[in-house]
Amino acid sequence: MPPGPLPTLAELESAAAIVGAVLAPTPQQRWPLLDARTGAACWVKHENHTPVGAFKIRGGLVFFHELAGRGATPAGVVTATRGNHGQSVGFAAARHGIPACVVVPHGNSREKNAAMRALGVELVEAGDDFQASVEHADRIARERDWYRLPSFHPWLVRGVGTWALELLRAVPALDTLYVPIGLGSGICGALAARDALGLSTEVVGVTSTLAPAYARSLASGRAESHPATTAIADGVACRTPVPEALDAMRGRVARIVEVTDAQVEDAMRALFRDTHNVAEGAGAAGLAAILAERERNRGRTVGFVLCGGNVDSEVLARVLAG
Repeated sequence: MPPGPLPTLAELESAAAIVGAVLAPTPQQRWPLLDARTGAACWVKHENHTPVGAFKIRGGLVFFHELAGRGATPAGVVTATRGNHGQSVGFAAARHGIPACVVVPHGNSREKNAAMRALGVELVEAGDDFQASVEHADRIARERDWYRLPSFHPWLVRGVGTWALELLRAVPALDTLYVPIGLGSGICGALAARDALGLSTEVVGVTSTLAPAYARSLASGRAESHPATTAIADGVACRTPVPEALDAMRGRVARIVEVTDAQVEDAMRALFRDTHNVAEGAGAAGLAAILAERERNRGRTVGFVLCGGNVDSEVLARVLAG
């Protein structure tokens, strides 16, 4: 069975124009200390520098643009998130004057919750994990007759994929690109950009050993649910993979690297020491994988996306203290 469809270059460039009307391209940067630590020419795509501190904003901007362009403005939208997707929805919904309700699990990041409320969303806490929040969001959408905005959709992939279009055009000689897998829009966008530009860059997915649903599903060839218990990388804490995302990844992802919470925390500390950038757990997962494959990458040109910097201050303080 062939892999699922991905956005074309024309679709990515159209999305880039939508995103570029609102925010400037984020920097891709090499840091000497990080090069020394990894033993490679290591490029960081700084998506922590967007207005909401994460790359998800790109998907939200494109999704709402497409929704409005079809003349079907809903009475409101409902979605589920651990934080960055919710901020994206809040940011884009406000630009279009559409009420947004975001469902998060109990115990979600307090500072991500505060950021979403500041963007004007109605925040609902329900369920013990992301999948339970998804099910609650489904119920709210039915009860209110609001648009149920998914966390994975071709429009979101087009939008989020613009980060990879920027990076791969700036650094076309990249040997390997490491991308964390939450529900899949980030890595599918990277695969789309790589293929659309005709590059040979291998794209490596990164998951948590404590959230292995995508790793196991890609290995078995079918969607497999698995508990997600990572305490630090909430952005990759997926219990149930999206079949469409798996289809798009199949045959295109070079391999999956699973990283532990301890490795993620080490990478968060390394990023702060070497670049003085703050990374949330998922944002540091790519570097954690590069460090886990240090010998494999020696002397090569590698990159990763610092996909978000939205970590609670007390969590960051604990991590930095070691």
